Amino acid sequence: MMSTRSLGLGSALRKAAFSPRIVRNQVILRNTVAKRSATTSTQSLPSSAAAEILDKQRLLRPSSPHFTIYQPQLTWLGSIANRVTGSGLSVLLYGFSIAYLVAPGTFDSAHVVEFVAGLPEVVKYAGKAILAAPFAFHSLNGLRHLGWDMGKFVTVKGCYRTGYAVLGATAISTVVLTLMK
Repeated sequence: MMSTRSLGLGSALRKAAFSPRIVRNQVILRNTVAKRSATTSTQSLPSSAAAEILDKQRLLRPSSPHFTIYQPQLTWLGSIANRVTGSGLSVLLYGFSIAYLVAPGTFDSAHVVEFVAGLPEVVKYAGKAILAAPFAFHSLNGLRHLGWDMGKFVTVKGCYRTGYAVLGATAISTVVLTLMK
């Protein structure tokens, strides 16, 4: 047999048993008497009038708050950066692949290497850094997400520690990848 405590009724039954009878009767009376009648204030409207009323209500309705009113946090900045870097790397990969399919004579490896060899050193290093930073961040942040999928680092402290670790490792990886010959 289940007890009232296991059903969550213990406090409600105690309250009902020990409250004065007059208070219980007032609660019952208050719940049974209707505050207002819904039938007197309801009227039928044509669909165009109903749509107008809804449009007016939507104009007066406040918009929900979004990231512009909140203080930036590492977790959502990292999430946005992960999506942007993933999208950017995908666009680059698919763009180059489609360009190779459309014009294989122009975008083959020999022509690309010849073109890059003719660029000034500053442009080469800038290009390498521009490619290395999103690749490093997206790869390392992907490892962070795999850790979360395994149930690791899911506390607030763990999220921030891994977030700062990803940012630091991204900076180091970007420098190393940029300076590689």
